[in-house]
Amino acid sequence: MFKPKYTITNKLLSNIKYISLLVEELNNQRFPKVILMDFEKKAREVSTFASTSIEGNPLPLTEVKKILKNRPQYIRDSEREVLNYNEALEYLNELNKKDDLKISLDLILKVHKKVIDGLLPNFESGVLRKKTVVVNDPRSGKVVFLPPDYDVVNKLMSDLVEFIIQNKNTVDSLILAGIFHKQMVIIHPFMDGNGRTTRLITKILLAKMGLDTFNLFSFENYYNKNVTKYFQTVGEFGDHNELIDIIDFTAWLEYFTEGIIDELLRVKKIIPQLGYSPETKIEEYHLKLLNFIKQNGFITDRDYSKLTQRAKATRTLDFQKLMEMKLIKREGKGRSTYYVLNDK
Repeated sequence: MFKPKYTITNKLLSNIKYISLLVEELNNQRFPKVILMDFEKKAREVSTFASTSIEGNPLPLTEVKKILKNRPQYIRDSEREVLNYNEALEYLNELNKKDDLKISLDLILKVHKKVIDGLLPNFESGVLRKKTVVVNDPRSGKVVFLPPDYDVVNKLMSDLVEFIIQNKNTVDSLILAGIFHKQMVIIHPFMDGNGRTTRLITKILLAKMGLDTFNLFSFENYYNKNVTKYFQTVGEFGDHNELIDIIDFTAWLEYFTEGIIDELLRVKKIIPQLGYSPETKIEEYHLKLLNFIKQNGFITDRDYSKLTQRAKATRTLDFQKLMEMKLIKREGKGRSTYYVLNDK
């Protein structure tokens, strides 16, 4: 039975409360589908670049963008890593949209298979390791951690998944996601691709916390800013067999939630810039219109005329623009026409 040790410190509690506020604020914002699709694409590019870069992939962000756009026919391993990670992101994104994302060992294996496709032999792709592995310091090359023996990996992974499932209604989602992240890194269940698979599954758990802006979210970016600190905090040093009863998740959970805050603030800063093309820019009078609907449930042209000095012809254009942007929809006919928010 997996029973992680951690303490709800004031810092951790404060981070969780702040994240909840940021998530609520982001979820309350509305943007046209065409704008969000473009930003989702950019977020996947950042996630793909950051997560593969953490593992030593040398390709810069500009090159990653080119690869994802053009998908070259003949590719090197570094390019394959990028394409694989992006494909796994798209796969999880589709599952998330269908509300079909349920944590399981089978899902973890499927994600690993996508991440490592063409980079490992088939018998090691999407399969728990059957060999002993060591974790080296990326700078010195020296062994710093001995993960669990391969013959207990299946049980440890099953216990971890069971812990997440059993505690999903009693333990904060952020804490569960953080615990999963560190424990899977410690178990090191695969011959390669452990970090990338871990970060993808963590993304799933974060999506389940009610973060509707999941597709705009690239928390991997925070770790890539200081890879050394990430490895030192998420990993352990020594022999797992000797550390198993004393591993404490507290420091990692504080760092983990700090990373979530950093990324949410980045998204919050960028989102207002999404509507700055002439076709999609939201003006102050548009916001007044939308806020009126939020407060009252609907708006008529007469209501709108009281909110702004715009002439009837331009008011009609305003309604038309917001309908084209899928933000509102028209109900009724003639003098009984009114407008409501477009839930779709």
